[in-house]
Amino acid sequence: MAKNLINKYVWLVDTIYRAGRITFEGINEKWLDQDMDDRPIPLRTFHKWRIAAEDMFGLVIDCDRKGGYHYYIENRAEIKRGGLRNWLLSTISVSNLLMDSQSLKDRIILEDIPSGKETLAVILEAMKTDTPLRITYQSYWRDESFTFNVHPYCVKLFKQRWYLVALSPYYSKVMIYALDRIFDILKLDGQSFKMPEEFDPEEFFSNYYGIIAGTKRKLETVKLKVSAGQANYLRSLPLHETQDEIETTPEYSIFQLRICPEFDFYQEVLSKGEDLEVLEPYWLRKEIAGIVKRMWNKYKED
Repeated sequence: MAKNLINKYVWLVDTIYRAGRITFEGINEKWLDQDMDDRPIPLRTFHKWRIAAEDMFGLVIDCDRKGGYHYYIENRAEIKRGGLRNWLLSTISVSNLLMDSQSLKDRIILEDIPSGKETLAVILEAMKTDTPLRITYQSYWRDESFTFNVHPYCVKLFKQRWYLVALSPYYSKVMIYALDRIFDILKLDGQSFKMPEEFDPEEFFSNYYGIIAGTKRKLETVKLKVSAGQANYLRSLPLHETQDEIETTPEYSIFQLRICPEFDFYQEVLSKGEDLEVLEPYWLRKEIAGIVKRMWNKYKED
């Protein structure tokens, strides 16, 4: 499918979503305002885009015929739930917005993100046919690289980095590899593996924060005391789907979540500084306190 067509579908969904309810005439006004074309969208073309956008993103664009034929997204709550389709919708929508703002290029600052685009393409192709991969990989913790075979199960995006979740036949367990640490990759055409029916990628990560998963860490009820200012950030971007605000005061809030605390979670907790305090479980509170104490020892002589 042509890239410019996909961009148009995304533009249509985004326009209707932002407006809440909008007429066909209103859609055309915004279309012409965006300088995407100097001609209005024909009604027949609009309906083709609407149907294609529904098929692509699973979002139902309906029409309220009372009071002027207003279009709206019937299941707009789906946009907030995440998932691949909605991630694509958001990503392409932002891309379109930036492309239409070339005159502001010196006033838009972006992050340098390790994309792993070429590696990702090979992995996705292998996943489609359940084909093993041979990769040359050097972890962040080793001084040398190693070459070995893996069975690609899924990929995950975390903090602007792509990761491969794959079975290592050598270790007979599921391992996680950062794509920007894969220096060579080869699809082993002619070979295949059986994707285990019981492996569910979402379930695999469901009890964890970040990319570390499948460990022997026990599921815990974690309570965090968060300053009033920082609490707003956690409300808008929860640390975990189980997060629940169980106490609110003018000075602080207490959040509770069910999680297996691992290194990625430690790092996130520590990144909040003095605005976040671990209350429970006690062992995690002591562990974080130990890290903070060791940090203080590095600076206390200054």
